[in-house]
Amino acid sequence: MGTDKRIIIVCLFLISHFANAQVLNDSLENRIRPDSAKSRNLSLSIESFNFMRNYEYFNKFQDGYTLFGTQLEPQLIYYPNAKLMVTAGLNARKDFGADGIYKTYPIFNIKYKQGEYATFINGTLEGTLHHRYIEPLFDVERRITAPVEYGTQVIIDKPSYHIDAYLSWMQMIYKPSPRQEQILGGLSGDFRLIKSKKVNLSIPLQFTAFHQGGQIDTVSGPLQTLVNTAVGFKINFLMNGLVKNIRTENYLISYKLLPKSIARIFTEGSGMYLNLAADFKYGSLSTSYWNTSGFISPVGMPIYQSVSQQIDNVGYSEKKREIIVVRYAYQKKLFPNLYLDFRIEPLVDLQRAEKKKVEFSNSMFLVYRQEFLLKRVK
Repeated sequence: MGTDKRIIIVCLFLISHFANAQVLNDSLENRIRPDSAKSRNLSLSIESFNFMRNYEYFNKFQDGYTLFGTQLEPQLIYYPNAKLMVTAGLNARKDFGADGIYKTYPIFNIKYKQGEYATFINGTLEGTLHHRYIEPLFDVERRITAPVEYGTQVIIDKPSYHIDAYLSWMQMIYKPSPRQEQILGGLSGDFRLIKSKKVNLSIPLQFTAFHQGGQIDTVSGPLQTLVNTAVGFKINFLMNGLVKNIRTENYLISYKLLPKSIARIFTEGSGMYLNLAADFKYGSLSTSYWNTSGFISPVGMPIYQSVSQQIDNVGYSEKKREIIVVRYAYQKKLFPNLYLDFRIEPLVDLQRAEKKKVEFSNSMFLVYRQEFLLKRVK
């Protein structure tokens, strides 16, 4: 690593020392669960998710483009008892500047709550950002582009740990099919070792397995499974005053292609993802350092990959990737049921042969959600 790169890394990490690791996505989550207080209620839940996500990228790995629009997600919810709820609804996405509705997804699920901490879900999952993956493993943009996941999920949320285990069926096929089936399974966990008034320490464990294949398709491509893992530690120092908390969140990352006999440019890879951050009254500032070799994640953010998805360079590869990202985020509950989330994220690719150039993305999300009682069933 050259001297100029070391200077950039040191400076950015010093800045972030007064600054949350990855930007928190709590305000973008919408978790509806069985509730004893709502037993025998028939309700209407409405979520309006308004988005603007813009990439001013000019690199060989991720395109520069803008997503600007809104999603409306109405759901009818029936709570038969304290442990059960049944849902039916839809998610409709409207892109500004385009005719009509871009895409709609039906929503059907059943949620069963076992005891105080465990929830079983079948049908539409608590997916995308709800899995709480890091961006290299799971792209935050999928909250816009693939907002609905179908399958089976178990979530356990105890004071000492959080576990989200799921199987998402991404592409179903019927005999004979010109496509291969696609399945994504995974686990996201956070195991809390220390929780006090001054410091929190936990061990995050994240895993995804993307399977592509099937036995009733007409595709000549092989069956393959791409496995990604991330394990590390998170420390949050709680403070009073101008800085509310300082946090570090660090991971060892791996990728493996199974079986190894498949001809692909990278069949395995590894690296690290380091974060330093802090929250202030008027937002949060964070810095991330990404250093990997031969890394691929089929649902991860493209900028972190070793193989390009950029429109003019599809298939282009660089085994070693080294990136610095600085993030400023302002997240606020404007009033009950309405949330604002603004982000700007400058990025420097340290492996670029030409003069280092700062690229950036910026996002704004405005989310309104509320549940209305329609009728209490006797």
